[in-house]
Amino acid sequence: MLIRSKRGWELPESAVTPESAFLTRRNVIAAGMGLATAGISIPASAQRLADVPDPTADLYPARRNERYTVERPLTAEQVAANYNNFYEFGGSKQIARAAQSLPLRPWTVKIDGMVEKPQTVDIDKLIRAMPIEERVYRFRCVEAWGMTVPWTGFPIKALMDMVRPLGSAKFVRMETFDTQPWAPGMRSPWYSWPYVEGLTIDEAANDLAILVTGIYGKPVPRQHGAPLRLIVPWKYGFKSVKSIVRISFVAERPVSFWERLQGGEYGFWANVNPAVAHPRWSQATEELIGGGGRVNTQIFNGYGEFVAPLYKDRQNERLWA
Repeated sequence: MLIRSKRGWELPESAVTPESAFLTRRNVIAAGMGLATAGISIPASAQRLADVPDPTADLYPARRNERYTVERPLTAEQVAANYNNFYEFGGSKQIARAAQSLPLRPWTVKIDGMVEKPQTVDIDKLIRAMPIEERVYRFRCVEAWGMTVPWTGFPIKALMDMVRPLGSAKFVRMETFDTQPWAPGMRSPWYSWPYVEGLTIDEAANDLAILVTGIYGKPVPRQHGAPLRLIVPWKYGFKSVKSIVRISFVAERPVSFWERLQGGEYGFWANVNPAVAHPRWSQATEELIGGGGRVNTQIFNGYGEFVAPLYKDRQNERLWA
């Protein structure tokens, strides 16, 4: 008889936040505050873009890695699809319709810096070359809300094996597309585009860190950061840069988008810690979007077993956003 001990971070699939709840987070909050949100008109050209079949659709649903499960329900797909932060398309959580103007093909990812094999690769070739699988992860936003999401993607380590970083590379810098006319949020003068994020080499090589290509058994949609985004589940969500066009291996620690804008509130590390409050709110609990109520926040979002050793010699750093 096989006896299996549960790890502290594991949750049942029934705990995954429904996709519909994830997508409608802003609606839930607005309703609670007595606010109304105006609809967004989408040009016919953008709608045609949304109707183009994804060339990698045959890869989904991918095999699920049962090592990564959670003991709370999945967020409903439609909730998750309509409750998104994607500042390139606006400051509201309801940017799903506006994001449909994002053109996904052709799309290339430039991989450069301190690597043996720098290259610019077509997104479809990259996805087909990687060992994609589905993983159910907790997702925790710095705004003190959370979801449970079935992501599909591949470990950053697989990409590192392909390009072979040099020993002098200490950080991985990732960035999204720069200012574009079809991204209305980029007209905001107070942001410094493009969106940039970064990890240390050892964080990037951790098996939990993945580059996402799909969600809910399908190719990842635009509002979630198609066609390629980062997910690091032990960190606050703003670390998980969307719609990546460049990945650089560098010696110096990159300054991230929110760190540059408001470094006093959003740091480089951004690890989840219930005991360290944001300057304007507590992080002790989180609201599960889609009707899950409030739950206690876990240090490293429940993934300490896998990532705490990364920080044992970095206690003098500001590890918590």
